[in-house]
This record gives sequence, structure tokens and C-alpha cells, in this order.
Amino acid sequence: MIEIKGVARLNIHPGKQHEFKDLQAQFFAVVRAKDTGTLQYETFFNADFSECIVYERYRDSAALLEHAANLGALTAALSQVSSGSGELLGMPSPQLRTALAGSPVRIYEPYESL
Repeated sequence: MIEIKGVARLNIHPGKQHEFKDLQAQFFAVVRAKDTGTLQYETFFNADFSECIVYERYRDSAALLEHAANLGALTAALSQVSSGSGELLGMPSPQLRTALAGSPVRIYEPYESL
């Protein structure tokens, strides 16, 4: 079991802040109800709510794949009100690497830590 961390960086389309926040509330409801391996899921906004960072921690690659499956339809809706990229921190499984291929997510593998 290797923990996976993620950072999503989202730029909210002008005038779509309210819709974005509504979608985030739905994301949280699904994460609480369905995800079994999500350890941490937090959102942070800049002062004018035009940018959002989502910090995520998962038990392992399988937990992140489950999370993505649970949020599939909502993720499509989110892409209508924002655009962005992400970073995955950890050692993703081959299945997770395949799932992320072609996405705007960059993978960073561990080097040193305390």
C-alpha cells in the first residue's frame, strides 16, 4: 500500500464561481458517501474565487481510481466551468499510469523525505 497525493489547480471560468462552488459541494458529498480510500480532500480558493487548489490524499492507487470512477459525471460538469491541471505525488500503479495517460496530470515520484 503506497499513499498517493494529488494537487489539482483549477482556473474557474469568469462568472462561473457559483456553479463551481455548487459542484464542489456535490464532489464532497460523493467523496464522503462513496470513497473508501480517500484520506484527505480539501479545497483552497484565492481571494477573488477565480482559482482553486484541491489537495488530495489516497490510501493507494486503487483508491484514487475508485475516487475518479465515483466522480465521473461530476468531473465532466466541472470541465464546463473550469480548466486546469494537476500533479500526482507518489508511485502510481501501472493501472493508474494508464488512466492518467494523455491527461493534464504530471507525475512526480518520491526522492527524499523525513
